[in-house]
Amino acid sequence: MRYPEGGGLTAESRAFREGIRLQAGVRFAAGEKTVVIAKDLRVSVRSVERWRRAWREGGIEALHSAGPANSPTVTEAQFSMIEEELGKGPSAHGFEDERWTVARVQTVIRRRLRVSLSVATVWRLLKRHGWSWHAPARRALERDDDGVEVEEGGVAPGKRLAAACGGWIVFEDEAGFSMTPPRARTWGRRGHTPVIRVRGRSRRRISVAALCCYKPGQPARLIHRPRTHLLLKGARKSFSWQDYRDLLVRAHIQLGGPIVVVWDNLNTHLAAGLKRYEAEHDWLTAIRLPAYAPDLNPVEAVWSLVRRAMANTAFHTPDDLDRTLRRELRRIQLRTHLIDGCLTATGLALDPPTPP
Repeated sequence: MRYPEGGGLTAESRAFREGIRLQAGVRFAAGEKTVVIAKDLRVSVRSVERWRRAWREGGIEALHSAGPANSPTVTEAQFSMIEEELGKGPSAHGFEDERWTVARVQTVIRRRLRVSLSVATVWRLLKRHGWSWHAPARRALERDDDGVEVEEGGVAPGKRLAAACGGWIVFEDEAGFSMTPPRARTWGRRGHTPVIRVRGRSRRRISVAALCCYKPGQPARLIHRPRTHLLLKGARKSFSWQDYRDLLVRAHIQLGGPIVVVWDNLNTHLAAGLKRYEAEHDWLTAIRLPAYAPDLNPVEAVWSLVRRAMANTAFHTPDDLDRTLRRELRRIQLRTHLIDGCLTATGLALDPPTPP
């Protein structure tokens, strides 16, 4: 007799069960009834019936233990092939969405290797090879991944230029904050959803442009400039190119060196006045990020830190929002390791220039 997956039995347990089956075989030969044998051996009637069928077909030898079953295994070479298949994505294997679940990986292994593994075995197999459960990052469909070149040392053109002139690599981005705070999870009684009171009709909004400044051998810096939206007819609600120019001038004064600003392709960044100002000043160089690639900008991580700290906060007045926003930005300014961590999150790195 053999048990699936080894039956979870030790050698002693298998020997004990084999002895019970052999006792049943002797009583089969004596012509005893199934019910009597089951009662005396304290086993189920169905088990005795199964043993009797095996005894009829193979005699007493059919009741001997065949040892533990060999559970299916996946070799390193086979798993490497499975990893290549998983790298193609779930849609390449006929699944509707881009989620790899343990059950789907189990299906791929069964299709490719003709091996049937349990869900628990597949889970242990993935863990053993360095796989874990992740929240996926989102990417725009319009993004050209081939055009996003991330070399060791960061955005290659800006890095070489900054290394040559001994300047600062400055990443820029802007974000808006309203009196309706971002929501975050909180503990509450089961069946009772926590409620946050917010201003229902407030249109007051604050925009912030921020610069993450990096230079090998220097502590990272964060420079920001807020802009409050005025509730006036015809008033501008976004930064103009003059505002960006003034922010860069302020950064140049504070940093005391040339600046290579790296930002996205916002139409204000491409304004003729800003391009003309760049051409007239040697200390300023602009580098464009690839389209739809916010994950390469460390300022995006700064906004994430700010929103996380402001989550579930009920702002009573616009001044309350302004004070909270400035406090959180100041907190990040004083903790340079947070600004360095924002750069690390992009996968970019800044190395000191190598001497010729």
